[in-house]
Amino acid sequence: MNNRILLFALVALTTLGACSTNNINQEDELKQYFDAQKVEGCFGLFDNGQGQFTIYNMPRYRDSAYLPASTFKIFNSLVALGTGRIFSDTVVVPWDGVVRMGPGGDTMHAWNKDMNMREAFAVSNVGFYQELARRIGRDTMQRMLDSIGYGNKKIGDKIDRFWLDNSLKISPDEQLGLVKKLYFRQLAFQNREQEIVKDMMIREKTDKYILAYKTGWGQTEKGNQLGWMVGWIEENRHPYFFVLNVESADPGIDMVNVRLNILKSILKEKGFFEGKK
Repeated sequence: MNNRILLFALVALTTLGACSTNNINQEDELKQYFDAQKVEGCFGLFDNGQGQFTIYNMPRYRDSAYLPASTFKIFNSLVALGTGRIFSDTVVVPWDGVVRMGPGGDTMHAWNKDMNMREAFAVSNVGFYQELARRIGRDTMQRMLDSIGYGNKKIGDKIDRFWLDNSLKISPDEQLGLVKKLYFRQLAFQNREQEIVKDMMIREKTDKYILAYKTGWGQTEKGNQLGWMVGWIEENRHPYFFVLNVESADPGIDMVNVRLNILKSILKEKGFFEGKK
């Protein structure tokens, strides 16, 4: 364990807890976008410049916690880099030869090869990040979960499955808090490590906006499909942080498109993508 990391004090990820009702807009009309995709869920958007929240489904956003699924790759990447278990995003980790299936039951062909962290993050390669978790080890991972205050901080029985098997859970508000602190390099890691992960999260970059996010897809304890998108959209150097959480009992749901459709529909309604925010 890198000693400098242990010097940092506890960093709470909760964003909403310190805010008053004066800067929270609860928008029930955003339900239309979830209904159109036949899912339940919640959405949170934080305007950093104005300190203003837009939230749909406050109880779910604030008071409910869920497995992070592949959004945990944000934290896993930071810990792997911060502890030196992997030295950069370009270091190649060999494929272990296991053919893995995605949450929808499809063979994940994009995972079945040697790759570096940047490539693995982009395709959300579970096997790659399971190997990183094993390299980090239970004791170090637990110390980092505790020091950052990540969700319920529970690893459970398996060091390479706890973010997928409902041992570890995190609220949507905590997810938004994590990416906000990452953006401003306020987490208990060096700037270099946070900048690497921030850059890996960028998915769209135009002359009008930057859209950065990490997705997640897993199953709840009830067997429902759970999807996440957490990140930020930036226009004119002004960041807005968001979290989207969706759930469906339909095992055949097209979660990839459902998540993105809801997110972009809401952001478009709010006037994004035009470079005018």
